[in-house]
Amino acid sequence: MCRVRGMCVWGALVWACSLFTPVAAWAQGDAPAKPDAAAKPAEVQYAELTLRGAYPEGAQSGGGLLGGGGGDTLTDLLDKLDRVARDGKIAGLILKLDNPSVGWARMRAIRQALGQVRKAGKPVHAYFDEADNMDYLLATGCDEIWMPSSGGLNTVGLRAEVTFYKKAFDLVGIQAEMLRVGEFKSAGEPYSRTEMSPEFRREMEEIIDDLFGQLVATIAEARKLTPEQVRQAIDEAPLLAAAALEKKLVDHIGYTDELEAAIATRHPGQTLKVLRNYGQKKKVEADLSTLPGLLKFMELLAGEKPDKKKSTQPKLAIIHAQGMIVSGKSGVDFTSGETSLGSETFIKAVREAREDDTVKAIVLRIDSPGGSALASDLMWHELEQVKKPFVVSMGDTAASGGYYIAMGADRIFADPGTITGSIGVIGMKIPLAGAMQRIGVTTDVIARGKNSGVLSTFNGYTDSERETMQKLLNEIYRQFTTKAAQGRKMPVEALEKLARGRVYTGGAALKLGLVDELGGLAEAIAHAKQLAGLKPEDKLERLDLPKAGNPLESLLGGAGGGDARALVVREQLLEWFPEAAAPLKQLGLLRKVARDRGVFLVPFDLRIE
Repeated sequence: MCRVRGMCVWGALVWACSLFTPVAAWAQGDAPAKPDAAAKPAEVQYAELTLRGAYPEGAQSGGGLLGGGGGDTLTDLLDKLDRVARDGKIAGLILKLDNPSVGWARMRAIRQALGQVRKAGKPVHAYFDEADNMDYLLATGCDEIWMPSSGGLNTVGLRAEVTFYKKAFDLVGIQAEMLRVGEFKSAGEPYSRTEMSPEFRREMEEIIDDLFGQLVATIAEARKLTPEQVRQAIDEAPLLAAAALEKKLVDHIGYTDELEAAIATRHPGQTLKVLRNYGQKKKVEADLSTLPGLLKFMELLAGEKPDKKKSTQPKLAIIHAQGMIVSGKSGVDFTSGETSLGSETFIKAVREAREDDTVKAIVLRIDSPGGSALASDLMWHELEQVKKPFVVSMGDTAASGGYYIAMGADRIFADPGTITGSIGVIGMKIPLAGAMQRIGVTTDVIARGKNSGVLSTFNGYTDSERETMQKLLNEIYRQFTTKAAQGRKMPVEALEKLARGRVYTGGAALKLGLVDELGGLAEAIAHAKQLAGLKPEDKLERLDLPKAGNPLESLLGGAGGGDARALVVREQLLEWFPEAAAPLKQLGLLRKVARDRGVFLVPFDLRIE
């Protein structure tokens, strides 16, 4: 018994000592290992995104047939940034800027998304080799900015250049004839004048002044500089890296490997892993030498299979109105390279959202300079049938026809830099008879009807045709201003004074009552949910319309996709002869104008680089 009892006492002592061992170890400075949940991971992950390309809004037709190169839309990019913000494995973001071609509204949307990443406690590091205005404005939305010693900062200010073709037309025997309503409706001036009219110059100066003020204010706030310091830096640009650093426009001079090394030093004891091209879609390959590969290729050409079971979840419809407005179906113009917004495609999308009982609200996102007066009116009328909450979000441009389709909304949101207004109408003819005669081509005409040649592209207007066309344009303008006044709930006389073809920035339009509020797509969505009686935290499934076109249709030049083969040829020509870009774009515009009796079109293509 004594032996057993002794063993029990010894065991008790051993057990008691084991309890105090961790305390003793702690007292000596050797902390016990932390649980695995609190252990610092051996690897720290940073996402890397490179911004390049246009980031168009809405679903794109036929892009990236095999997953390779259609390019991200703005929604794709914002979704990636949202993933970075929510991904618990990601500690930060490296943002490489490679001359993305975006306007003011898309720039602010991207900056807002970068702000959400930073708000999530994840630092964002911007890097560029060279930066123009938009590159740099995006970079100022990050925590720090890097550039190499040989890099350049080309924030040289804003410049509006308008090319006039009248003398070139004179050389070949073409005399453009322009009819318009509104002294500021100047879309036809490049073809009928050699310089800006006083009205055109006045509105352009006001727009450039407004946008320049936004440029300076955004940089000053982000970089904690005075507006005077920013203006001085702009006046001294282009700047090399050392000068940009001295002026506090960038934070560090270094290459990408040095940026990554600097990030690694902020995470001692951990290995930095950079996830290149974060969130990029995987390329789908199909071996055409095998039957399964051929079948896979045909599936890709046919596009995504429709869902067998339609979702019954509550939805918010985002209808994208992008490109020049034309009659018929959406597509891509060979000469201009621009996406066109077809009235048939748009109306189908509106009806789908309007007739879907699961859609609780509609947001119309507009990025359009206008176009056909008839198509714009048909689209406006279809929107008038919408009885659900209907909110407009104006993107980079929502002018002329782009403003026309916004008029009936419950509320209109615009970015401060949105180009909008241009409430007016033009009609124009580019008669080719003189040019054709110079190369020996003549035309003989038999006509019945006093105005039978009003739509002819060979001869100019007769006096009767010109008078008839002007009456028609006056009536179209009256309809435009009347409907705009009703939509804005102001007297027609007051609205007409703001119309006359004049173009405004979003900030100026707010002061004049042409829009209701400054904000982006996120603010428009929040307001639409509010109108639908929903709370901010309530979840709605997103329905983007119109849906992407069939890649096979795009390849064959069918509806909705444009002629992809012709566009490939066009892009190759522009690569060889880049100076031909502007004339090709103007040719596309002239083709649109020649087809329509009246056109709602903004008078310029404003790009801030």
